[in-house]
Amino acid sequence: MSITEEPQAPAARTSPPDPVARFERAVRSTPDRTAVRGTDRTLTFAELDHEVRLVAGRLAERGIGRGTRVGVSLHRGADLVVALLAVWRTGAAYVPLDPAYPQERLARMVADAGLRTVLTEPGGGPAWPTGVDAVTLADARSARTAAPDTPAAQADPADPAYVIFTSGSTGTPKGVEATRGGVAALAADLEEAGFYAAEPRVVAWNASISFDASVQQWARICRGDSIVVIGENERTDPAVLRALLDEHAVDDLDLTPSHWDVLREALLAPTADGRVLRLFMGGEPVPAEVWRELGEARAAGTVEAVNLYGPTECTVDATAAWITGDGPHIGRPLPGFTAHVLDAALNAAPVGEPGELYLAGPSVANGYVGRPALTAQRFVADPAGTGSRMYRTGDRVRLRPDGTLDYLGRVDRQVKIRGYRVELGEIEAALAVHPRVRTAAVVLHGTATAGDQLVGYLVPEGDGAPRTRELQEHLSGLLPSFMVPSAFVTLEAMPLSVNGKVDHRALPAVDEALWAEDHQEPGDEPQGEFETLIAGVWSEVLGRQGISATDNFFSLGGHSLIALRVIGRLKKQFGITVSTKEVYQHPELRSLAQFVASRRTEDK
Repeated sequence: MSITEEPQAPAARTSPPDPVARFERAVRSTPDRTAVRGTDRTLTFAELDHEVRLVAGRLAERGIGRGTRVGVSLHRGADLVVALLAVWRTGAAYVPLDPAYPQERLARMVADAGLRTVLTEPGGGPAWPTGVDAVTLADARSARTAAPDTPAAQADPADPAYVIFTSGSTGTPKGVEATRGGVAALAADLEEAGFYAAEPRVVAWNASISFDASVQQWARICRGDSIVVIGENERTDPAVLRALLDEHAVDDLDLTPSHWDVLREALLAPTADGRVLRLFMGGEPVPAEVWRELGEARAAGTVEAVNLYGPTECTVDATAAWITGDGPHIGRPLPGFTAHVLDAALNAAPVGEPGELYLAGPSVANGYVGRPALTAQRFVADPAGTGSRMYRTGDRVRLRPDGTLDYLGRVDRQVKIRGYRVELGEIEAALAVHPRVRTAAVVLHGTATAGDQLVGYLVPEGDGAPRTRELQEHLSGLLPSFMVPSAFVTLEAMPLSVNGKVDHRALPAVDEALWAEDHQEPGDEPQGEFETLIAGVWSEVLGRQGISATDNFFSLGGHSLIALRVIGRLKKQFGITVSTKEVYQHPELRSLAQFVASRRTEDK
């Protein structure tokens, strides 16, 4: 079954203006309006435009222009907005490089994207490969040889806008190359469908730059919206976040359902000025209970929420729906998209029957950088005979009689972890590289306390299996932290299917004993009041026993959202106030206990 939001074909629509052209229009219209409030500084549209022109001029001097890519390795703030717009102004595409990623992974991304220039922080940071020119914004701004009034490059809608690397099923991350036209269509589609307000809004930037949802947030500055950058400390502290939203009168906030779970009480409270906060929710399926709660909040006039769905390969968002009414669904295609629900033989699935979702339209990406075979496999010809391509999403859906789509899950082993798309095969490949691992498998395991957790299964090479910490240290050198399993199960042999492949459904179930296994070394038992106290809190929020004094909170499966629960328990039960930033600074239990003890001494 094929469905579109409009009766006419997407190709008949007028191409929306380029993002940089829209930004320049906003500068001319409201030069003194606040453009971005960062954790570092605040810039008006005129000030932002001036800095963008300086940095773009400097990049152009270095040969950056249409057809090139620039790595961007900066923390969220006003400088990051300057960098991204400057890259676009030259006609180039940006490639986000998270400085927290392992060195080997960053080097692979740099090589795959063919990067020769990286905009980076001054001082420390990753050691970039030989031949890569690291440029700080301070250096770029101080260069006075480039005229700031140099016109922006005349980009074509098919020109690349950015390359975002996602997890790869074969063990290698793949770079998705989205286009300038796709970014332009993203804004135009959300405007036309009524999810973006006509007048300028104040928008919170919440997502990591390595997460494609960030494009839908920061690029709103191109249409004249003001951006408020949320730092890590603000985004993980409900009270602090709510205060920030109220201080700057934020209208729109993007978040995942997992993030909502810890912020709900703070966000459901009415605003002092009477504005209705609009939530853009995506990255994960919305649970039925959350859908009901947000629907009730919309009816009460406290918040309104939009459910957004879309793969990275389709420039962030492809379908959307107001969260209201009976149970969760992913809505209808945005105006520029055509959706096909096809069965295994690529025939249209009848209404009410499951099928795989294929998406066509101007927001479909160019493909995977340097991966022509994979691109040909996932980006296929549109059966409508228009000569355009469509993207095979791998998502199972069902078309409802009213034209909306139900999301039913995946046709493969791809999973979502806190909004991040993860191919379990990539983790398995990294685990199998360990010299003491013969074969490996990884599954997503849901826990009642800590939520979704990755569990690794392995058959050891030789006598004795490597310990959990050894495996986690190995994987931390290859993968981002959210892809490192928090527990491992040793097997004598992997269960196999009739075709000789690992039968993941036949892997032994995980029981509570696993979460205590292999962590506590002799002499590592928590000692003293504070170590014992914090071990008890960790055990409660992580659903694990046998917590060691040398355990790392994040290696046990903790993350920023679970850290909030630790903070809440410490404050409620023991009157101890700790911030999320301090949990990150003291991830080892013994270190955190020493910090808490010193804090208690200072408070007396």
